[in-house]
Amino acid sequence: MTRRTGGFVLAGIVVALLLAGGVSRFAADSPDGLEAAARHGCTLDADGRVTGGTCIAQSEREHELSDGPLADYGLRGRSDGPLATGLAGVVGVLLTFALGGGLFYLLRRRRPAPPGGG
Repeated sequence: MTRRTGGFVLAGIVVALLLAGGVSRFAADSPDGLEAAARHGCTLDADGRVTGGTCIAQSEREHELSDGPLADYGLRGRSDGPLATGLAGVVGVLLTFALGGGLFYLLRRRRPAPPGGG
C-alpha cells in the first residue's frame, strides 16, 4: 500500500468512526419507515409492542440476533442510550474494517517473484 493510499484509508476510517460514534447519538428512537408501515393499524402499548388491531406487525417475531451484542443499535449491558449507540457504531465500523481488510489481504493479487530469485 502506498503512502497516499494508506492516508486515504486512514482518513476514511477516521470519518467513519466520527460518524458512527458522534452522529449516531442523534438517531431517532422512533421506528423507521418500514416498521412504521408494518405497524399501521395496530394498537400499541406504552413500550411499543403490538397489543391488537389489524396490521402486518402482528405476525412479527423475534429473530435470532435480537439478543446479540449489538442488537437494537446499542451494546448489551449498557443502559445509557446515546453512549451505547455511539459505542455500537464504533464497534461496528472497526469490525467491518477488520473483516474487509482481512478479506482484501487474503484475496490481494500477489506479484510474481522476479526471475532468478533476486
